[in-house]
Amino acid sequence: MKRLIIQLLLGLLPVIAFAHGGEDHGDAKKTAVSPASYFASEAVSEIYEVLLKYSPIVPGKESSLRLYISEYNNNKPIDSAKLEISVAGNPNIKIAVVRIDKGVFELKATFPEKKAYNLVVNINSYTGIDLIQLNNIEAGKELTVVTTESSSHPHWYSSNWFFGVIGLLIGLVIMFLVNKSRSRRMIASAIILFCLLPTATYNPVSAHDGHDEAGAKNSGGSSTTFLVEKETQFLFSIQTQKIGTGDFTESSVLLGTVTAAPQGRAVIQSPQAGKIVSLRVTPGQRVGKGQVVAVIEQQVDAGTQISIISQSNTVNAEFEAAKAQYERLKAIEDIAAKKDITEAKARYESAKKNKALFDANTGRNTGSTKAITLTSPVSGVVGTFNYAIGAVVGGGETLFEITNLDQVFVEAQVFTADVAKMKSATMFTTTSATDTSVFKLKMVSAAQSVNTGNQSQKVVFELINPKGQFKIGENINVRMTGNNIVRQVVIPNEAITEVNGKPAIFIKDKAEQYSISFIVKGESNDKSTVIIKGTEDGERVVTANVYQMKMMYLNQ
Repeated sequence: MKRLIIQLLLGLLPVIAFAHGGEDHGDAKKTAVSPASYFASEAVSEIYEVLLKYSPIVPGKESSLRLYISEYNNNKPIDSAKLEISVAGNPNIKIAVVRIDKGVFELKATFPEKKAYNLVVNINSYTGIDLIQLNNIEAGKELTVVTTESSSHPHWYSSNWFFGVIGLLIGLVIMFLVNKSRSRRMIASAIILFCLLPTATYNPVSAHDGHDEAGAKNSGGSSTTFLVEKETQFLFSIQTQKIGTGDFTESSVLLGTVTAAPQGRAVIQSPQAGKIVSLRVTPGQRVGKGQVVAVIEQQVDAGTQISIISQSNTVNAEFEAAKAQYERLKAIEDIAAKKDITEAKARYESAKKNKALFDANTGRNTGSTKAITLTSPVSGVVGTFNYAIGAVVGGGETLFEITNLDQVFVEAQVFTADVAKMKSATMFTTTSATDTSVFKLKMVSAAQSVNTGNQSQKVVFELINPKGQFKIGENINVRMTGNNIVRQVVIPNEAITEVNGKPAIFIKDKAEQYSISFIVKGESNDKSTVIIKGTEDGERVVTANVYQMKMMYLNQ
C-alpha cells in the first residue's frame, strides 16, 4: 500500500512542478481607441506663429478652416490684421477670411481635387508685414484611428496543456524506473529530488523593443511634454519670452524695517494734568506744523489761583501806570525833557510786553481753570486717538500721534558676508508691497556697533520719495546692486515656478506643444535669475500666467 502511494506522488509531482500560472491568454483583445479630432498645419517666421486647424476636407464642397495668428516671441494674439490668403499654384481658388476674435480667423474655401494644397498667407499688422506658407493641407484625407493592443495570442509552447502533458510523461517514466528498482535508497532519493522541484508558476516574459505606443517615457513617469490648444492659450493669456544670454548684475538682499524720520513723527502729550475740552483734528486728517490740535483745561488750586490773580493785578497796574505816564509826557512833549519822554516810552513798552506774555500763558483766565493749547510740531497725518473730549488725563500722557510718511528711514541688518558687498554696491533699492513699484534708498548712517546676539550691523537708509507707500514698522527687503556684471542665460523671475518642490519653467516647443524643464538657479535680482542648467538660448519660456500652465501640466 505504501509503495502504491509513493508511486502516485512521484507521478503527480512533475505535473505540479510544470503547471502554468493560470493567466488567461484567451482570444479577447483589449484596445484603446484615440481618434484624432482635427488636422493641423503650422508655420513660423521671425515675427509670427501661424496655426491652421481643420476637419476633413471634402473635395468639391465648401470647407471651413480655423486660422490662429500670434506673435512668435510673446505668443500674444494678433488683432486688427489684414490678411490676404491664396493657394499656391491654384490662383482660381478663392478663400474668404472672417475675423472671429483676437488672433482667430475663419477661412472658407472649396478645394476641387483630392490632393495636398499649400496656402500662402500675407499678413499686415502693427507688428509688421510678413509672408508665410502653410504646407500639406490635404483634401479628401480621413482622420485615422490609433489602436493599441493590450494582449496578444499565446504561443503553443506557453500553453497549460503543453506543460501538463510533458509533466505527465516525465511522471510515467519515473514510476517505471522506480518499479524496476528494489533499492529503498533509490526511492528516497527520487522523492527528495522531486520535492526540491519548484512549484512556482512559470511565467514566460516576452522581449519588448523599448518604445511606448502611448508616447510616455520609458521610465514610466509622466511625460514632460503636453498639449495646450490655441484657444486655451488665448483664453488664459499664456505669454512667452524668447530668452538668451545677456548682461546680469549681481545683487544681494538685506532685511530692513521702516522707521520714522527725525522730523517725521510727533507725539502729542498733555504737559500737565487736566481735562480735554477740545480736539481740533480728526483721525486721518493731514495737519501742518504749528496748527492747533487740542485744548487742555488745567485745574488750578486756591493758592495758585490767588498767586495768579496777584500777579495779574501787578502786571496790569504796572501797564496802566506806564501807559498814563507816557501819554502825559507825550502831551507836553514841547516843554518836557526829552530824557523823561524816552524813559517813559521804554517803561511803557516793557510793561506792554509783560502783560502780553502773562495773558498768553494764562489765556486771560484767572479763575479756577487754565486753558493749555497744544500745537503740532511737525506736518503729517493724525493717528488714532487714545482719549475723547471730556477725558481727564495726567501729565505726560499721549493723546495721539502725528506721522509724516513722506519721509521715512529704513534700518537694515547687515551680516558679515554682506559687508564687503555693501561697500562696493552702486545702488540700493526696495519694492513696495502694494503696487510693486521700485524705490531708491540713500545710506545716511553706516554701522557704529555690532549686535552681540547675531553679530549683525545696523545701517540706516533714507527712502527717496516714498509717496506714503510704506508704513512705520513694516519689514521690507533692501536690494544691493553691485558693479560686477556677468554674461549668463537669464530669465524673468515670474517665469519660475515650483513643481513637486523643484524649480521649473515651461517652454513652448510648437504652436500647441509645451514642455516642462526643471532648472538649476544661480544668482538673482529683483527682475531676473541666472539659469545654470535647464534651458538654452533661443527658447521661448512662459512668463505670464505660469500658474495656469502648472495646473494644466499636473492635470494631464
